[in-house]
Amino acid sequence: MGNCCSVQCGLDSFLLRGLDFIVGHANYVWKLKQTLPTLSAALEELKARRVDVKRRVDLAERKLLKPLEEVQLWLSTAGPMITEAEKLIEDGRQQMNNLCLGGCASKSCLSSYKFGKKVNKMLQEISALKREGAFEKVAEDPPPAPVVVRPEEQAVALESTIQKVWSWIVETNVGIIGLYGLGGVGKTTLLTKLNNKFSTTPNDFEVVIWAVVSKDYDVGKIQDRIGENIGFPQSWKNKSVDQKAIDICGILSNKRFVVLLDDLWKKVELNLVGIPEPSQTRGSKLIFTTRSLDVCGYMEAKTKIKVECLEPEKAWELFQDKVGDEALNSHPDIPNLAKQVAERCGGLPLALITIGRAMACKTTLGEWNYAIEMLKRCALPQMEDDVFSLLKFSYDNLPNATMRSCFLYCCLHPEDYCIPRKRLVEYWFCEGLLIEFDRISEAQMQSDHIINFLLNACLLENGGEIHGEECVKMHDMHDVIRDMALWITRNSEATENNFLVKAGAQLYEEPDVKAWESVKRMSVMTNKIEVLKETPKCPNLRTLFLSQNELQVISDGFFQFMPHLTVLDLSRNLRLRVLPEGISQLVCLQCLDLSFTGMSELPVGLKSLTKLKMLDLSHMHNLRKIPQHLISSFSQLQIFRMWWSGCGDYPNEDNVLHGGNEKLIGELKGLQRLSILRIQKRHVLSRMGE
Repeated sequence: MGNCCSVQCGLDSFLLRGLDFIVGHANYVWKLKQTLPTLSAALEELKARRVDVKRRVDLAERKLLKPLEEVQLWLSTAGPMITEAEKLIEDGRQQMNNLCLGGCASKSCLSSYKFGKKVNKMLQEISALKREGAFEKVAEDPPPAPVVVRPEEQAVALESTIQKVWSWIVETNVGIIGLYGLGGVGKTTLLTKLNNKFSTTPNDFEVVIWAVVSKDYDVGKIQDRIGENIGFPQSWKNKSVDQKAIDICGILSNKRFVVLLDDLWKKVELNLVGIPEPSQTRGSKLIFTTRSLDVCGYMEAKTKIKVECLEPEKAWELFQDKVGDEALNSHPDIPNLAKQVAERCGGLPLALITIGRAMACKTTLGEWNYAIEMLKRCALPQMEDDVFSLLKFSYDNLPNATMRSCFLYCCLHPEDYCIPRKRLVEYWFCEGLLIEFDRISEAQMQSDHIINFLLNACLLENGGEIHGEECVKMHDMHDVIRDMALWITRNSEATENNFLVKAGAQLYEEPDVKAWESVKRMSVMTNKIEVLKETPKCPNLRTLFLSQNELQVISDGFFQFMPHLTVLDLSRNLRLRVLPEGISQLVCLQCLDLSFTGMSELPVGLKSLTKLKMLDLSHMHNLRKIPQHLISSFSQLQIFRMWWSGCGDYPNEDNVLHGGNEKLIGELKGLQRLSILRIQKRHVLSRMGE
């Protein structure tokens, strides 16, 4: 009996489980009429939620926010699920046709069962996905762009400048910092060092951006470089400049940023690019490099830092490194020659690196001596191709031809020469370079503007004072600048720039006169020439510097074929006692400088120089006679200087210096255009306009 009971119980349990299985499976069929409409409604809700989420994501992306990863995953899941559910609903029409007995049975029970099970599962999945799609936010700000570490070139003696700039970076009151200096001095290297320092030095800046601007900059290209740093997608570059500016500003306005702009040549309108004005509240920074101090002003830089050339010791250190020990040790005399080459580079890192590399394989004395000679002639190919061509951008960027001509005029002087500022201006004026004004007193305003512009462009620098006169020079350590100017004059196709410069060349006689024929400006000052015996034919010559030689004799025919000579400087030739008669043929002469010469009298033939605007007789200690009516014949004279002792024997015949200076003053008073008058007599100074 016990066994019978056990069998009965097992059978009942089996039957119950079977019944549950049948009923459960039947449910998928019976409920199709309910689950299909429920699935359709859930599907529409899921579609609506997907549209809402997608719209929120699109809006966030337009604001340059980054969609959350979970949102992107949800959208990627929702799409296929909607497609699958739509197919189920489409297939549901056939399954509904298979139902019979009021939906309690199916003509194809197995097929309807499987379909009902799929519908039920899809309904659960859609419900779960709808719940997961209820996002509080769908996007967030993109992560700050990391500092992109840039390749660095070797930096010599920049450490102190880097620290100086960094001290201003951490200063909250300074938003814009300008780094200016000569081309090739190392400004880009400095900016690169600063960029990389942000990656190694603790700071609280959220984003550091680097962009190269260059001479003819394009706003869109600058924006693209900034966009790459911020992390905008490639497709963002297709937007308009205005829209890019809005996008960039939208990101940077809410961040503590550093923008590094390399190689500015003129003002960059920050609002057009989209760069917000660096404010004290956020402490953001704009740091840029330029060749011009003026650009620092245009950019409203609160701090302006000049990047200087290397001191001789550091320059030699850099040059040695580029040449290498093999070349330097190949002959005992080469190190001394190498120092001469390094000196010719004037402390300019670009020149030191370029020439150093070029000399790395030169192991003979002949090669080094040749390099020195070519550097003196400004004809070394490496300097022309890599250094002068770069520096020439500063010259080309000068605003007008007048300023470029005035700059080139300075190279008529010897290397490292302190040029008296007033004298330079007067030569410019008499040569006709200052064309805006016809009076020297007014032209000085134009010349001040030109000199200050050249100073700010790092093409000239202040030379201090010599004997109370302010001087300028072609940049203290940069004979390279003068060499570049001479290179321009030699390679220019314009006759305006046709120069012959042998200043300080240790000449003992005048250069071959054939070389003078097409020259417009010529300088053989600071040499040892004693006699000018030739009769050069110079139909185009306008300026001739013969000062600081040892002149004793000038042939009568020397000036015969110089019909357009305008500026003649014979100063500081103490042994020059007599002017040649041929000087009277210089009828276009406007400037005659005879200061520090040994002449005892002026020839009456000077009366033919009726266009003379400047006459300098300063420190002519031997001068005893000026013919009457000579000075008064210079009706265009605006500048007159004279040193007059009033002592000694002054001939009384036809001489305005005899018997005091009343006759001289009388003639000077008749000159209506005279603006600058300086007569020095026994330490008594009489001045007008100076």
